[in-house]
Amino acid sequence: MTKEKIKRKRGRPSNAELKRRKEEREKDLILRVLLAIGVFLIGAIVSQNLLADQMTHKFKSPSFSGENTSSHYLTIDNVEYTRKMSIKAELKALQDQIKRDKENTTLARFVRNLESRIYAQLSRQLVENLFGETPSTSGVLSLEGNTIEYSIENDIITLKITDADGNITEIQLPIGDFAF
Repeated sequence: MTKEKIKRKRGRPSNAELKRRKEEREKDLILRVLLAIGVFLIGAIVSQNLLADQMTHKFKSPSFSGENTSSHYLTIDNVEYTRKMSIKAELKALQDQIKRDKENTTLARFVRNLESRIYAQLSRQLVENLFGETPSTSGVLSLEGNTIEYSIENDIITLKITDADGNITEIQLPIGDFAF
């Protein structure tokens, strides 16, 4: 008999047998650790599913759900009204800007200045005719569809102004009472 067989008979394992048993124990340990990790992961996944809630669908829009519908409609109406008012304000501001731009052109300023000077001359001539050194007793002046008639009787000047629509304004002035 060989020595190994004798050792086995006596109950003592050989070195190769000890090495093999040690490797099997290490494999068993690794297998048990992997098994424990697997059981832990499966338990974690299952427990997460147990904690999950049922999914239910609810509409967020009050138009569909019916909750707070009136305040929702009021909000929509208010937004629409505010938008309309802002558009109107923008249009008015744009129209005013266009009008100001037209009034501030060089030609418009020239026309205003010319009209002012012409009116000043007409006014000066009318005053000369009424109060000058040789006043005339009556006269008629037509200006842009308006008619101005004047007459002097008994030291009272009567101005009769008729506009394009036919409305008449009459002014009476005493001659001698203009003193400063």
